[in-house]
Amino acid sequence: EVRVVESGGALVQAGGSLRLSCAASGFTLDAYAIGWFRQAPGKEREAVLCFSSYDGITFFDDSVKGRFTISSDKDKNTVYLQMNSLKSEDTAVYYCAAPSVGSTWCSQDGYKYTYWGQGTQVTVSS
Repeated sequence: EVRVVESGGALVQAGGSLRLSCAASGFTLDAYAIGWFRQAPGKEREAVLCFSSYDGITFFDDSVKGRFTISSDKDKNTVYLQMNSLKSEDTAVYYCAAPSVGSTWCSQDGYKYTYWGQGTQVTVSS
């Protein structure tokens, strides 16, 4: 069974850092793509960034450039979203998503992703 599970959300002060995890099962991090999305209260879900094993990071939200980055641990089959210099406007539920197994494309269109985690809450206090 293919699954992605997020964790690591927390309450953090503005200017702080947080690392979210997206643990994958049912596929390996050899040929993959993982998209990160977020949904703030009262707003629609938006694409933040995506990592493809084929062509690296694609940023969909310019506000996170220079602050957010992605890394991975193949042994743990986990992708990490490192968030630095957090702002109150980063407050949201964060989701990781994967397309079909073996796919390495990135898209800002959430409906194109097949597998979604349950989300993890990030709250940035100002």
